[in-house]
Amino acid sequence: MYRKLYDFWQRISDGVAIQDLWAQFRADARAGYQFYSKEVDTAPREGERRMRRFLRIVRGYFWAMAMKLSPGRRVLLVLALILLAIPAIHVNTQDGGEFDTTSLRFFSSLLLLLLLALELSDRIVMKRDLEIAREIQSWLMPARPPDVPGVDIAFATRPANTVAGDYYDAFFRPNRRLLIVVADVAGKSIPAALLTATLQASLRTLADLPGSLVELAARINRYACEQSNQGRRFTTAFLAELDPATGALEYVNAGHNWPVLRRASGAMERFETGGLPLGISAAAPYRSGATRLAPGDLLLIFTDGLVEAEDEHEWEYGEERMLAMVKSLGGATANEGLKRLMSSVDAFVGATRQHDDITCLLLRMTA
Repeated sequence: MYRKLYDFWQRISDGVAIQDLWAQFRADARAGYQFYSKEVDTAPREGERRMRRFLRIVRGYFWAMAMKLSPGRRVLLVLALILLAIPAIHVNTQDGGEFDTTSLRFFSSLLLLLLLALELSDRIVMKRDLEIAREIQSWLMPARPPDVPGVDIAFATRPANTVAGDYYDAFFRPNRRLLIVVADVAGKSIPAALLTATLQASLRTLADLPGSLVELAARINRYACEQSNQGRRFTTAFLAELDPATGALEYVNAGHNWPVLRRASGAMERFETGGLPLGISAAAPYRSGATRLAPGDLLLIFTDGLVEAEDEHEWEYGEERMLAMVKSLGGATANEGLKRLMSSVDAFVGATRQHDDITCLLLRMTA
């Protein structure tokens, strides 16, 4: 009997320790609360009694959840709750029959179980489609960095959902300069992932055309404006061209988080020159910045999901922690440095559910 109970527990828990299960539940509960609370007004109103406010908030959460269901399932939910709320009454009829309303709660449980089964079936179908979308998206991103003499590159990406709105790439243009790109499409999940795919296709095509990095940024911006739904689907991006032989680096920052350059001496620099995010204005001007990378210099390009990662208290990882971590990397390889950075973020957030995509590209000059 004990063995059967143990096997049952292992099956439903996947062997996860109880403290880890509790941490997962807390993370899920917090994420669910944040999701529904956006639609509920919990602020006290003038002259409103505590009980009345409590009932108003409960009603708000009920409608916030119920309206996510289809009309048919909403009716099923309401019917199940009505049956569950009927008080326990034992009725004796004149012909000697008996009826106990507690049996209605059994039917209420069946209806709730049916509703759960229907929602799970939808979730499984959607998850399967998202896994296919994720696989397709992985084909669009480089599986490994290009082999560039004198340059050590590593990248990592973690979607907040199954598919991401972040994009990274590194490839050579016809001018034999290495084009490095990290971009972040506004939003998350499928809508952002679709725009990421179009950005990747357009960038690969436009990068083959002759022209400077500034001209490339302007072309991508014009294309992005055609796909941006009147500026509501903009994209922040950092584009850079590196000459591996000389270390000369030219860059355009299109409204993106400022990358960090850690010199071999330990000095820190930020790259902010550029212009507006892509997709806001087709006539937006762009400027480029330039520097020269020397052996031992390390460049980190990242999306905002890194510095905005939150722990259970809703405190952000922040720029200060990120800068301190980059400064400590010293002589680590690009891959080692990236692992240390991501481990630092993991240790900070703990079991808190990730709320935004995280993408990092780390480049170190070795010669």
